[in-house]
Parts: sequence; structure tokens; C-alpha cells
Amino acid sequence: MISIENEPLVKIGNRQIGARMPVFIVAEIGINHNGDMNLAKKTIDAAVEAGVDSVKFQSYLTEDFLQPESDLTYQYMNNNKEITELQYEMFKRCELSDANLTMLNEYCTNSGVIFHSTPTSKAGVDLLVKEKVCLLKNGSDFLTHSALLEYMGRTGLPVVLATGMADEEEIDIAVNAVRNSGNEQLIVLHCTSSYPTAPEHVNLRKISTLRSKFNCLVGFSDHSEGTDAAIGAVALGACWIEKHFTLDKYLPGPDHRFSSNPKEMRTLVQKIRLMEKLLGADELVPAESELVGRSNFRLSCASAKALRAGNILTEEDVVFKRPGNGVPVYMLKSILGRELRRDLEKFQVILESDLLGL
Repeated sequence: MISIENEPLVKIGNRQIGARMPVFIVAEIGINHNGDMNLAKKTIDAAVEAGVDSVKFQSYLTEDFLQPESDLTYQYMNNNKEITELQYEMFKRCELSDANLTMLNEYCTNSGVIFHSTPTSKAGVDLLVKEKVCLLKNGSDFLTHSALLEYMGRTGLPVVLATGMADEEEIDIAVNAVRNSGNEQLIVLHCTSSYPTAPEHVNLRKISTLRSKFNCLVGFSDHSEGTDAAIGAVALGACWIEKHFTLDKYLPGPDHRFSSNPKEMRTLVQKIRLMEKLLGADELVPAESELVGRSNFRLSCASAKALRAGNILTEEDVVFKRPGNGVPVYMLKSILGRELRRDLEKFQVILESDLLGL
């Protein structure tokens, strides 16, 4: 567990991100705009209304990872039908032009929500820097692209690393690629790259392992259905929650089915904010609401019968009664053998000021 004194903080825009700060909530629009910028704007509007802190897109160039001649396909469910598409065609259809990226960034700024995106090349990083984004994020498929991660780190912007499909050595190499650039503004996201992720593959305990292994802030990129996994991640200390987001689960495309719709995203935001309140402080002190109870409900040492000033207290002289504003029960031995300063009625709470000597 990271100590309070050494706990990292990362600044995203005007927000401080940390284990004791409000969770940073991201609506991953990704490619759920389907190449339609009007749909993209409406999805941003719905994300803002749901109360998220940021929306994320994917500013890839398809040729950075696929050739036009590629015969690689992708299978997914849509409207209860199994769809098989050529990956190249699917990604090309949802590719953002530079102009569209600029437009979406401006639209987010005007809507009061933070824009960010995942690039797939140094040129993509340069474009985002030119757009004056306040963070950079890799996709899990690019976690092993150390040169790109180091280039992202050298921008000085906070870097968010998604770790889907990775083993410990690969995560270690990726983290070092960022840190070797001189950049310590790092958040590592636990992620399972399975769509949707079955409960038995979510593995939320990895959050604690990542935190202790890499001494960094840790978040959760959630591909499971529902809100349970994300809320569990917050309870385990995740400072960042990312969830795929769509206007309609039945829109055509590979990611809509497992994405949160506007109602679900609003519920997720509300549950996260409630969990933050439930987590509260970690100091071992009573809650403010318990202070009255400490007096009203706790037991004090009290007189077993009417006692006169000058009486030397014995165990037979003492019983335990409410309220708890007198000598605590655990201090019984410290008052035995001491002399009373004043008369006490039966069952009267004994105060330290009622006793002579120490």
C-alpha cells in the first residue's frame, strides 16, 4: 500500500488525480461514433449529461497496424446476429480525420468535458500535442510499442497505460519506457481485453498488485457488463474508471453491445460518487456522526451506591452505567484505592475531577 506521504498525484487539466481524490470517470466513445460526426457530438452530449469527467476517442491511422490487403477478420455480436468483418474495413470506416479530431476536441472543450484519444504513431502523438490535449493514452494493443510509449512520455503530458493482454514483464517494460523518458506522470490501468469480459476474467485483485509493484496510480478500464466491476475497482483504490459508451446498444458496430448506454452511465457515475463517500477516511478515529454516541451510549465507571467524600474506592463501590462522559470502564484499575473529593449519589457517573491522587 502506498503511504500517504509518498502517494503519487497526477494533474489532468485542472484536476488532481490520486488515491484520495475524486475518481476520474471516462466515457470511452472510441469508435462508437461509427464515422458519423453528428452521432459523435450527440454521444458527447449524453456523456456530459451523465456526469463523466472525460470522453475518449481513438485517433488511429488504420495503416499503422493493418495493410489494405490484410485478410484478418473480426467477429462480434450485433442485434443478436454474429457479424464477421474484415478488420481493415471496420477500422477504416471509423477512422477520424485530422479535421474531425480538431472538431471533436473543440466540441468537448465547449461542452465542459476533457477530450483525449489514443494515437498509434508519433505523428498521432504530435497531432494531439498540437491540439493541446492534457493527457495521452495508449491502447492495450500498443502496450509493447516501447518507442511510441517513450515518445509519449517525452511530451511531458500525463501518460495513461492500458495493460490488457499483458504479463508482468510486458507491463514492466512499458512502465519503464515512460519513466525512462523522465516522465513520472503515470497512471496504469488494469484491463482485460475481452469483449465483454466474463466476471471470472475481470480479476480486480490485479489493481492492488499493480499499485504495489509499480508504485503508481492505478485505474480500471472496464469491459464487463453492468457496474459491479467498476464499483469494486473503486473500492480497491482505483483512481480512474473507463467504460465504453454508446447512445444505443443496437447501433451497428463491434463495441455497442457491451458499452454502457446513457442511463447506465448515469447510474455508474452516481454509484462511484456514492462509493467515494462510503470509503471516506482511513484514520482510525470516530466519524463525526458518532461523537454524540460516544457520550450517550458508552459506559462510564459509576457509584454502586451513595458514597461520601473521603471514601476510598473499592471494586464493590463501582458499577458501569451510561452516559460515557465519565471515567472509562477500561480505566477502572486506575481509580481503585483513590479517595473521593465529594459525595456521590447512587449510580452517579464518576469524573476524574471527583478523585484525589493519581
